[in-house]
Amino acid sequence: MPPSDGWYLLGPFIAVALVGFLGAIFWRMGLQWTQAREDPLRELYEGLAIFGDAEDYGLLCPAAATDDPGIAEEIRSLLSAAGIRSTSAERPDGRLLVLVFPEEVDEARRLVGGSPAL
Repeated sequence: MPPSDGWYLLGPFIAVALVGFLGAIFWRMGLQWTQAREDPLRELYEGLAIFGDAEDYGLLCPAAATDDPGIAEEIRSLLSAAGIRSTSAERPDGRLLVLVFPEEVDEARRLVGGSPAL
């Protein structure tokens, strides 16, 4: 049974006080992680290949393109019913692409070939 004189509360109190103290120091030093700032080095690494091209979708290939999110969902449900996994991504110009794996892209394009989205 712990003693009832209150010494067992000293450890958690010290821990909370230390975290608060360190937080105040970091805030005072300017390490304010809650404020978003513009990255000053943005123009230096903008064209580097490590950050990828805006049109690079990794292992996926576009099967259809549309301006309407509803049509993109219809295409995805059509592909899903045919057993083709798909996802959608937004291009920099605002159009939506329906993306599939490369081995399924021909079949997916055949399925959505009559779609107004192409």
